[in-house]
Amino acid sequence: MKTRSIRRRLIWTVIVSQAALAIGLVFTGVFYTRRQLLATLDSHLQARAMNIVALVRYPENNGKTLFFEKTLLPLGSDSQHADLFEIRADDGSIVARSSNPPLVNTSANHRFWEFSYDGVPYRAIHLRDVPVLDPEEGTPSAPSRLDVIYACPLVQMHQQIWAAGVYIALASALLLCATVCLALWGLRRNLAPLQQLAACAAEVSAHKWEFQPPAEAGSVAELAPLTEAMQTMVGRLRQSFMQEREFLGNAAHELKTPVAILKSTIQSLLQKQRTPAEYQAGLAQSLEDLERLEKLLRWMLRLARAEQWAYGTLDRQLEAIDINATCQLAIEAIRGLASAHNTTIRFHQNAATVMSRADPEDLELIWVNLLENAVRYSPDGSSVELTVGANGNNRARVTVSDAGIGISPEELPLVFKRFHRADPSRTRETGGFGLGLAIAKALVEAYGGSISAESKLGRGTRMIVELPLSDKVPD
Repeated sequence: MKTRSIRRRLIWTVIVSQAALAIGLVFTGVFYTRRQLLATLDSHLQARAMNIVALVRYPENNGKTLFFEKTLLPLGSDSQHADLFEIRADDGSIVARSSNPPLVNTSANHRFWEFSYDGVPYRAIHLRDVPVLDPEEGTPSAPSRLDVIYACPLVQMHQQIWAAGVYIALASALLLCATVCLALWGLRRNLAPLQQLAACAAEVSAHKWEFQPPAEAGSVAELAPLTEAMQTMVGRLRQSFMQEREFLGNAAHELKTPVAILKSTIQSLLQKQRTPAEYQAGLAQSLEDLERLEKLLRWMLRLARAEQWAYGTLDRQLEAIDINATCQLAIEAIRGLASAHNTTIRFHQNAATVMSRADPEDLELIWVNLLENAVRYSPDGSSVELTVGANGNNRARVTVSDAGIGISPEELPLVFKRFHRADPSRTRETGGFGLGLAIAKALVEAYGGSISAESKLGRGTRMIVELPLSDKVPD
């Protein structure tokens, strides 16, 4: 799989964004410079146009024809390209004009427009109905209004705009280089804690579970959640690893006892000649040990399969079943043990049907395990309560309560641990392997539920199971 560098992508992001910013600055600067120069040029054009209007005079002989003082014409704005102008009287006659073809306003609705003459760009102004300026004398019969068109070349303005664009572009390029260098330095420095964190994580192994993230990584706001998540992950992995190691040790211990007894029994039968009755007793004892060994293996396989379901590695097509029915089957299965302990099992159901998607055999096994523990640790003549209902959050709630010896606060968090038994002895008289509650927990979690325990010493224990409800009701 091709790897991608976050640093490289961040650098390219900075470069592209800064380049876009530089281009935007260039266009904005050029646009603003052109706008300001045009505003200045328009004011200049209007002043120039009024200056040539001032050169129009009434004739001294009171004639009707106006004359233009060419000798007083000011110099043009560009030494290499002449200004263009044209003055017309209100009757359409030309009063004055520079040596060029007639000027025509190609944008009749605007005062200003641009055109090209002999390959030179010009900008022109058109003043309409301008009065003749002659404070000394005037003839009432003479024309009194003028149309004036004055144009200046745009060569110098275009050169100024180009120069401004070049300067802005160069400044933007320098800022871009400085920004990229700064970004490279900042990325290298700010990504250093991440590299240190990765190096610390790489040191974690099955022989070394200490994960000590660098202090700088914990002080970075963006890395603090990752650091905490990695610490939690390493802690869980360590716990799982230790649990698996402990499971193997406990399983080996539980398997070793019946195998050793079975081997000892067979060896004793082979040491000398035995009577048929002794052989029969020895074989019966061996068969009992084999049954215990088979039961232990069956429970271990059931636990492994339940955990596979819980982790989603096995796909199962489940139908909605009635939890009440599975509870009744569990009560019937445990009734013999309850009678032997002189214990009464009372079943309470808050609804006729409580549906959930699960395997009925799995649920029955859960209730059997919980009821068996409740019966074994309840005093003779007491009762065990099994209640089925709903908790109002679209979840079924099943509780198994007893009035037994209870569980100490130190032992309560460990009751669902594999091979854990409150009774530390491991003799066959204790019964069970410490897998019942672990299997119940794995099965409950496999169906998306939860199981918890509440207990007080001398006052009994209550196991609480919650499972998702199903909307399907049996026909």
